[in-house]
Amino acid sequence: MATEHTVKSFEQELRRLSGLITQMGGVAEAQVDAAVQAVTRRDVDLAGRVMQSDNRLDDYERQIEQETIRMLALRQPMGSDLREILAALKISADLERTGDYAANIAKRSIALAQLPAVRPASAIPRMGKLVQEMLKEVLDAYVDRDLDKAIAAWHRDEELDDLYTSLFREVLTYMMEDPRNITPCTHLLFIAKNLERAGDHATNIAETIHFLIVGQPLTTDRPKGDESSFAVVSPETPATP
Repeated sequence: MATEHTVKSFEQELRRLSGLITQMGGVAEAQVDAAVQAVTRRDVDLAGRVMQSDNRLDDYERQIEQETIRMLALRQPMGSDLREILAALKISADLERTGDYAANIAKRSIALAQLPAVRPASAIPRMGKLVQEMLKEVLDAYVDRDLDKAIAAWHRDEELDDLYTSLFREVLTYMMEDPRNITPCTHLLFIAKNLERAGDHATNIAETIHFLIVGQPLTTDRPKGDESSFAVVSPETPATP
């Protein structure tokens, strides 16, 4: 009876840990959504609320870290139980960083709201929506232990990279056309890069789910579409639409 009670209580602890990840993921999704809205609506008050709410994700990460350390020390898990705990630790770190990027976007939006609007900003909602979809898909995959759903989200990182590269070229062109665009376009570039990095963390979560379910790391090369490091735009070369 004593062994059965111990196993049951461990299962409850694992479910509670999984629930914390789900809650934290919901907060991260909401933070990204609000940050992008702050940019598109030029809403300084909303941006301030996003920045203040970043502490919630920090609190979740600390709580999950404490839980995992306690469970590792007391339960000494092996096999799938050990993967459950390590996956929670890794996913919470990715979600915390996603929240940091949302806060950075909100901070940039405050500066951007003080400047004239520029056309490339219209690409930001598309990037933001894609990041939110990727986050939702990997969190659903985590809850359902659905490998196919995780891999599908993993492949969408290339789509996000393509959007970022396109915006990067357009922003460079705008800056060359009129030096007055340099300041707002620079803020836009940082905002877009933060979204691209948030997508990378969603991809990390998909890889962690693969390890959680299969027990092996995902060894396939990660799909990448970010070509901004090689982009060269001159006044004679129009931006790629």
